[in-house]
Amino acid sequence: MVTRPGAPRTQFVDGPAGPLEILRTGSGDPSTLFVHGLAGSISTTRPYATGVPGRRTFVHLRCHGRSVTPPGPFGYADLAAEVWSVADHQDVRADRALGVSMGAGAIVNGLTRDPDRFERVVLVVPASLDRVRSDAATQALGTLAAHLEAGDLEALTDHLVAGQPESTRADPAVRTWARGQAEQLLASGVARALRVVPEQVPVPDRSLLARVTCPVLVLAQEGDPTHPVAVAEELAGLLPRATLRVSGPGGIMWADRSATRDVVGSFLAGR
Repeated sequence: MVTRPGAPRTQFVDGPAGPLEILRTGSGDPSTLFVHGLAGSISTTRPYATGVPGRRTFVHLRCHGRSVTPPGPFGYADLAAEVWSVADHQDVRADRALGVSMGAGAIVNGLTRDPDRFERVVLVVPASLDRVRSDAATQALGTLAAHLEAGDLEALTDHLVAGQPESTRADPAVRTWARGQAEQLLASGVARALRVVPEQVPVPDRSLLARVTCPVLVLAQEGDPTHPVAVAEELAGLLPRATLRVSGPGGIMWADRSATRDVVGSFLAGR
């Protein structure tokens, strides 16, 4: 494990394809790993950990943050391998996991091969299951990639604001968040992931999900075309011990932030 110069709180661990950036906080048990979504980051997953006890580890998967951007094609199995490598690391040893969107897909993919790996799992706004999507919401990811490739900070910020719930877009805090996120994305290799991941599916065989016996909390939000409630409902129906919670259109971590933190914290604490 190597500490990144200039940022002592984040560290590198060895992943299957190269170094992965992580942040560790807290102490004691349980140990929970938090995995961001496509074009997300460690900072976008940290709010979910506010009420979670014990050790908390946050990871940047490939093409995100300062983690490796390896050459060649990749899919959800490669992302899952990175999640598992961090979860299994001797300084992490995570027994719980939370994944957002792409991160949820990576966890689900890994569970199809290793269904007993975690004691509890939270899957936040899953975007797809076993079918490639080609709707307007997924096509917008190509626009996001183009803004990144052009290095256009303002267009990127506008795009991120437009992707938030309509009721929140005029909030100055939302634009401040979007600009900060845009700056982080421009410093990463995420444009490549935006070109690759939407063409992949998390689940190779949905029947394998019947083997996942740990409690799973699936979170969805209404009015989010990138993360349809129908996908969350379908996924929750395939997992034997899943609980589905659907927030209103104001957004899981905007209008419903306090309740989401309480639900996630209570679930991962085993209460």
